[in-house]
Amino acid sequence: MFSAVKKTLRKRPVAIVRNVFFTAENMRSRVFAEGLKYNILISNSNLHIMSKHNQTNAIRIQTERTNEMEHSTPMFLTSSFCFDNAEEMRAAFADESDDNIYSRFSNPGVQEFVDKMCALEGAEAGYATASGMSAVFGSFMALLKQGDHLLSCNAIFGSTHTVIAKYLPKYGIESSYVGANATEAEWEAAIRPNTKMIYLETPTNPGLDVLDLAMIGRIAKKHKIILNVDNCFATPVNQQPIEFGADLVVHSATKWLDGQGRVLGGVVVGRKDLIKEIYLFCRSTGPALSPFNAWVLSKSLETLDVRMERHASNALFIAQALENHPQIASLRYPFLPSHPHHAIATQQMQNGGGIVCFELKGGLEAGRTFLNSLQMLSLTANLGDTRSIASHPASTTHAKLSEAERQSVNITPGLIRISVGLEHKDDILSDILQALDRIS
Repeated sequence: MFSAVKKTLRKRPVAIVRNVFFTAENMRSRVFAEGLKYNILISNSNLHIMSKHNQTNAIRIQTERTNEMEHSTPMFLTSSFCFDNAEEMRAAFADESDDNIYSRFSNPGVQEFVDKMCALEGAEAGYATASGMSAVFGSFMALLKQGDHLLSCNAIFGSTHTVIAKYLPKYGIESSYVGANATEAEWEAAIRPNTKMIYLETPTNPGLDVLDLAMIGRIAKKHKIILNVDNCFATPVNQQPIEFGADLVVHSATKWLDGQGRVLGGVVVGRKDLIKEIYLFCRSTGPALSPFNAWVLSKSLETLDVRMERHASNALFIAQALENHPQIASLRYPFLPSHPHHAIATQQMQNGGGIVCFELKGGLEAGRTFLNSLQMLSLTANLGDTRSIASHPASTTHAKLSEAERQSVNITPGLIRISVGLEHKDDILSDILQALDRIS
């Protein structure tokens, strides 16, 4: 049925789908065409029907094949792009075509990464940024203005809290917080006439609270408020917030999406109209993703599904083994029945993810002893690596919060966050157990 669509033109191939014409530049790697039964993936030599399986799309979505007929996507390490004539250049700057102009605006390799993320999240469009925080900040500043109100869950990453509490007020943007355990009535009560956006993470960093996306999505739609969800901890192979009503989804690609602690990156995907505003803001302010980093991240997405399956199985094993340890006062993992939001987690997540957190009975001193006694686990400020990582949120990622603010989101002096890696599960557990044994 698609024989009429397949073209082998070397330059600017054209696909015809039900009398709708698309150039390859306008389509990039995909067509999210309203009312069409299929998504289409086109290259210079092949037309592919997009699979209903996300792991296949994460592998098979690629930029157009060049005249060299490469199998693996090349890196487009260039600051700018050339035109055949003055008219083409004029049309590009007039936004009459989708031709690449400058890598701060767009780049084929960056677009491939974005296209894969859109397929994984079920989003209409997206934009990639230099870091997770630039994606968060861009999603705020492009869509909020003086006099608007941002309603956020209080359990969020420390740098996001700094942006909301310190920098948004400078632009006349109001904000307020709702607790991670807030009921539907409490979320409703927190909405103001000028509330423009709801922002949240789930699971939260570092306490692993799980927020009810379906419930909050209903509230956002009822009040015509943008729902902006940080999906970093879950990843799109584990949870798709758009299915539950999110308008935007942001990621720190530095974490699980890369998966090996190599590069920085961020991405925001969602409604096409909102992404356009974010793109225009970022195009002018400059937080563009490096083409090299985009190439690394796009390759990383090809293994995201299998990596997260192993991360989650290792994390569940560690959580089950440590849950009743005598040195641990409490432990959280979303897929443990003891987790207070276990029912919600199992409804909206495929697995519990790769993070385990626990509270040591001995508080700060016990935490210091534990971290200093680890022999294999890394002490670093990242997460989502192949290598298991231990961190102390109160003195690192959330150190800039006041003591009262940390207590309000259960970040206690003895809280330890473990990013469970891909090492053998017995080796990870052995290192944690020997470090726990050294706590007097």
